[in-house]
Amino acid sequence: MINRTKIRVIYADTDAMGIVYHTNYIKWFEVGRTELFRDLGIIYVEWATEGISLPLTRAYCHYLLPARCDDVVWVETEIAYLKRASVKFRNIILNEDKKRILAKGYTVHACLNREGKISRIPEKMAAMIGRGIKTETGE
Repeated sequence: MINRTKIRVIYADTDAMGIVYHTNYIKWFEVGRTELFRDLGIIYVEWATEGISLPLTRAYCHYLLPARCDDVVWVETEIAYLKRASVKFRNIILNEDKKRILAKGYTVHACLNREGKISRIPEKMAAMIGRGIKTETGE
């Protein structure tokens, strides 16, 4: 399952050179991840009230082409793998006509319980995430 989220670049997302500031790509990864989870029936806020969080433990982004103010970009997000206590998302950011890759990368998230300790992803959440994975191994 791939989620495609459309984003219009706002002025505040750019630097002094008029190019999207690098950290905004990571923010867009989060937008895509949140929307993919929503597609799977997982609402972050609801799980947080139950004491489950998925903090970022690793992020990687390869910047290929710049985006500028008022551009429309697409964030494509898919689940790369689901492990006992972590999940990895793969992202691609494309230009409006989806013909050029602007950036690509991934994020990895650990599952923490209410006490902030690493814990197994709850069965219900794991089943919901599993629906979004292409293969059993997620690779």
